[in-house]
Amino acid sequence: MDMIKNKPFLTDEKVDDFTAEDFVFVHRNEELLDEAYTATSYAKDVWMHFKKNKGAVLGAIIIIVIILLAIIGPMISGYEGDAINLDVQSLPPRIQGIYKLGIFSGYEKGVDQYTAHGVSQAFYWFGTDTNGRDLFTRVWEGTRVSLIIALSAVVIDIVIGMSYGLISGYFGGKVDMVMQRFMEILNGIPTLVVVTLLGLVLPPGITSIVFALMITGWIGMARISRAEVLKLKESEFILASRTLGAKNFSIIFKEVMPNIFGQLIVMSMFSIPNAIFTEAFLSFVGLGIQAPDASLGSLISDGYKSLTVHPHIIMSAIVVLALLMLSFNLFADGIRDAFDPNQKQR
Repeated sequence: MDMIKNKPFLTDEKVDDFTAEDFVFVHRNEELLDEAYTATSYAKDVWMHFKKNKGAVLGAIIIIVIILLAIIGPMISGYEGDAINLDVQSLPPRIQGIYKLGIFSGYEKGVDQYTAHGVSQAFYWFGTDTNGRDLFTRVWEGTRVSLIIALSAVVIDIVIGMSYGLISGYFGGKVDMVMQRFMEILNGIPTLVVVTLLGLVLPPGITSIVFALMITGWIGMARISRAEVLKLKESEFILASRTLGAKNFSIIFKEVMPNIFGQLIVMSMFSIPNAIFTEAFLSFVGLGIQAPDASLGSLISDGYKSLTVHPHIIMSAIVVLALLMLSFNLFADGIRDAFDPNQKQR
């Protein structure tokens, strides 16, 4: 009892008998100490997640290389894409510097085709087609067409598909029912039929393909955007905007759209390979780009006719088309995981 009386206990009395040793950690583990982390912006966080996906980074690099070659490729070849020269028809690939190593040397069936055609000093990097046109130039000109179609698909998805889905999902009720039934009717019309009917009004080419995408190509995006709106339209910030008197379209495009725009951009990336394949298929069956213009589909169609005799004519277009579709799929997959890292774990 005397010890308790002499020691201050729950009083305001100042105590000076503590030493520095009284405040030393009994067990100090550096690995368990908290670390200070600096806050990162949303864009930087997306970039950090994206660059961890090696496949997506590889896809982005391939896309950039293909875009650059589509721009400058026809300029550096030295040949016109539509220049017919029957003296050099169906020549195999031949590239300066490495042809002496036996790689891309211009030999076919054991014969130097360039010497046989009297053009031993010529070089065609992808060879020539049955009309003697330079395939390197024509492949990259055709790639331009595919990239234009891809860009058109993204714009159509965002402008038409996203707007349609936002309005349908937000208003709901009879408006949603009518808009969904109309969309189902359009979705039931095959793209091939749409392009064929457009061919009666418009000349076959990029214009008819873009119009076909405008009629049916945005339906997938509209469904996704509608589903996202249904998740958000009863959220507290939407109800607050309504309470404050905001108009419906102001809420749709200023409140709802910014919250789902990232997800919609991701989905629009997945529409690019589909648009490229659609163009290639239509050109292959003769409903797309017409001669003398080149597209990857028309080049594959031309090469298919002489596949057993001159396989090099079809190979370059097939490789570029496959790389385009694969790289855009890898890139879109990386963008999706970057915007929603948890999705990869689900």
